[in-house]
Amino acid sequence: MPKYHDELDAVLRALADPTRRAIVERLAASPAVVSELAAPFSMALPSLMQHLRVLEDAGVVTSQKHGRVRTVTLRPGALDVLHLWLGEQRTPAERQADRLGIHLIRPTAKETS
Repeated sequence: MPKYHDELDAVLRALADPTRRAIVERLAASPAVVSELAAPFSMALPSLMQHLRVLEDAGVVTSQKHGRVRTVTLRPGALDVLHLWLGEQRTPAERQADRLGIHLIRPTAKETS
């Protein structure tokens, strides 16, 4: 088991819900206040806050409150654990095919002269 198993599980659980994935997609563009995040969804604000809490507990987003306004931000590098895990799942054959593809697109000595 990888050392980051618990972090990976938390991120995967957080992203298992389509509402939370939509929130992450929105936050990838820029930080947003909660009311902006709630606008596209037909749910009560407390329900959206639960989704945000799951994302925050998983370390995917952070939030700051200034007065009555809460701004939510996608945490830099939050999804790196997914990228790392997916990279480890690639089969040796895929890696070999990637290397072959790189080799085939390189110009030969005759082409560069």
